[in-house]
Amino acid sequence: MARTASGAGSRGRLHWRLGGQVLGALLLIAMIAGAWGWWTVRHWQPSRTTFPVQGVEVGAGDGDFDWKSLKAIGADFAYVDASASAFARDPRFVGNFAAARAAGVQVGAVHRYDPCQPAQAQSANFVTTVPRDSRLLPPAIDLDMLADGCATPVSDAKVESELMTFINQIETHTGKAVILKISPAFQSRYRIAAKFDRKLWLVGDRLLPDYAGRPWTMWTANQSAANEIAQGGLRWVVVQP
Repeated sequence: MARTASGAGSRGRLHWRLGGQVLGALLLIAMIAGAWGWWTVRHWQPSRTTFPVQGVEVGAGDGDFDWKSLKAIGADFAYVDASASAFARDPRFVGNFAAARAAGVQVGAVHRYDPCQPAQAQSANFVTTVPRDSRLLPPAIDLDMLADGCATPVSDAKVESELMTFINQIETHTGKAVILKISPAFQSRYRIAAKFDRKLWLVGDRLLPDYAGRPWTMWTANQSAANEIAQGGLRWVVVQP
């Protein structure tokens, strides 16, 4: 009886060890697959066949990189973060703007709109930051911030009317119709895409965005696209052909 019990115990330990080895192997495979999936997502860019014109959006948070090398790997244009709200300016705007131009990359400017601040103050911030230059791409307005946290309550109707004022002032300064870069949250709240007849710039990693209810012109296809120029990742943008 003792030998039988001992044999059963040995078989049980063997099964336990084998089960542990199998589980470990499965965990290792899962980790490798996860790492490969993460790497693939980080380095993914849409096909040039489908989207021949591609570029980036850059700002201070992206650090320093070589613009000529960025152009060499396929950045046809760059939208450079310029101003935000009524007073903030991207500290690297001037440097990024000049470096992109020197590398032969087409440049546009982005303003991050703040629904808590008056349109007049925000447009003054933009026009004193971004030069009037016919060679620039159409200006982009980044619409992501909601009015929920404003010190003074701002109605949805006020957000819409102030945004229209801001758009008119920016278009007067640049001489070009703006592009509205609308986040899913902003669109869900204010339904701006249906109210403003301007070209749209939508956001969505890898998946074609459809949340605006009408066709888009630009798409941030990867919000953190890593490459040999910027391992930390850049916002990779494509243009609808």
